[in-house]
Amino acid sequence: MKSFRRCCLGLVPLLLALPACQRPEEPPMPADLIPREHMAQMLADLHQLEAQVESSRLSPDSGRALYLAQHKSLLWKHEVTDSAFQRSYRYYGIHGKDLNEIYAGVIDTLNHRETKLNPTSKPATDQWGPPKTN
Repeated sequence: MKSFRRCCLGLVPLLLALPACQRPEEPPMPADLIPREHMAQMLADLHQLEAQVESSRLSPDSGRALYLAQHKSLLWKHEVTDSAFQRSYRYYGIHGKDLNEIYAGVIDTLNHRETKLNPTSKPATDQWGPPKTN
């Protein structure tokens, strides 16, 4: 009988720890969630802005100030608040498949923009496959 009690008492900490191992509840979808297509356009704009600032020969502080000002302007242009953007990005980040689809759209958009700017350049290559053609 004593060994049975000891065995049961040994299981109590294990049983108490099981709920902690469960996957947390999925966060609810934000009410102001930015649609995937719009999010892809915004992210393409932000990555292009980041590349432009990085390629400028500004000091790090000036570059950061310029990026933040342009980032704010870009959100204003897209009629999105910074908090809505952050919530949407966080939500899509938790849902990896959604974020992968969004970034596939970002890559396509940036490749299309590059082709428009420099039509004689060869198609961009994807490190995971053959060159993409538009």
